[in-house]
Amino acid sequence: MTVPQRTEATEKSAGTGRGQPGSNVLLEKPSPSGGLGARSSRLWSARRIPAALVALIVFVVVGALLYDVIAVRAGHRAGAWRTRLVEEATTRPVDDPWLLATGAVAVVLGLWLLILAVTPGLRRLLPLRAPEDSPELGAWLDRRSAALVLRDAAMRVPGVSRARVRVGRRRVIARAEVGFRDMAAVRDELSQALREQCRQLALAHTPRVTVRLHHHTH
Repeated sequence: MTVPQRTEATEKSAGTGRGQPGSNVLLEKPSPSGGLGARSSRLWSARRIPAALVALIVFVVVGALLYDVIAVRAGHRAGAWRTRLVEEATTRPVDDPWLLATGAVAVVLGLWLLILAVTPGLRRLLPLRAPEDSPELGAWLDRRSAALVLRDAAMRVPGVSRARVRVGRRRVIARAEVGFRDMAAVRDELSQALREQCRQLALAHTPRVTVRLHHHTH
């Protein structure tokens, strides 16, 4: 898995999309070595915490086993923990509840590590379209920042007194309160405003916009 290398083009600014105010944009240049991460339209997570946990567990287990083996070679008795472990493994039946539970935990952890290895992660970042003059440049927009920009666009629609916007990878859901004007007219204008704002954000995948309205109650 190749993680894009950070360059001087990397920035976190108080702006969204291409010069829009109010969000964070991460610009990176993919590594020229290629690989799954560099060719993906999404930014790949480095998975530092899972990798550190696995390395720590392996280090502790292998270190303890190596120490015990060296102690036996030096003429000392094998550790009680290793003797007990060997006895438990050789005497317990296959259908023992503790043995089954241990195997189930190992399977779950293994599946979790496999999923982390083959998925990009960083779901809070939305990929943006690459500039035509710099197709090798990757850019990602924070979903929370995109939601703030879309909420501001919703509040500019006449008749909307309050709005909340949730941005997913493929869908934008806007909930708004209408203080005046016809609901149908507000719905049409709000949908159009959100689609236009999504277009200005230059998202790589145009999300589907869903608008849910209700009357403002005092």
